[in-house]
Amino acid sequence: MEGFNRISGCFDEVMIKTSSLYKTYNGHSRHEVHAIHNVTLEISKNSFVVFHGPSGSGKTTLLNIIGTLDRPTAGKVFIQGNDITLFSDIALSMLRREKFGFIFQDFHLIPRLTSWENVSYPLIPLGVSRKEREERAKALLEKVELGDRLDHTPEELSGGQQQRVAIARALVNNPEIIIADEPTSNIDDETGAHILELLTRLKQDGVTILVATHDALFEDVADVTFKMKNGRIE
Repeated sequence: MEGFNRISGCFDEVMIKTSSLYKTYNGHSRHEVHAIHNVTLEISKNSFVVFHGPSGSGKTTLLNIIGTLDRPTAGKVFIQGNDITLFSDIALSMLRREKFGFIFQDFHLIPRLTSWENVSYPLIPLGVSRKEREERAKALLEKVELGDRLDHTPEELSGGQQQRVAIARALVNNPEIIIADEPTSNIDDETGAHILELLTRLKQDGVTILVATHDALFEDVADVTFKMKNGRIE
């Protein structure tokens, strides 16, 4: 992969680092918005990290930048020592496919696809055969207790079931980093607790977990909680 070297390590290894990170929208206009302001942090490999704060505090923007879905206006982002702000768009796309899994607030499932097809969809650009895609998707759906919903479309599933499909999809490429943006905001408390349990198990399996949330429940299991307000780490 362009500009990227995979390295091994332990819990003390720095997985993610940001340096003097800024993100400004509508720059040099009267509508200028400073979404992220001078954020510098380090996140260890195999840690459970929570970004806590109200809507508009910059949580989602920060995770989008770390997850290569957006670029900063200024500053640096390092993944295992590699400055990804220097990567081309193609290299960032490859990095996302190989290293990250994403869980979105609104699930973002494809309506016409079944559960297993939604889960396996990210493997298509990687050239994985249909047979292997189906096998991996079914195994993950079993893991999130949806083995009996393989052929159901999103409209045939509850909100909590849709979120579990989204989690299975996030895991299908065996990511080292999971980024979850408000993963419990559109589901009931009982299902939210189940989602939290799933994420905790993933951390125990060696995955680095980053969660943006206003739900205080996550702070009980987090290794580190960053409080955010007005685009800053408090």
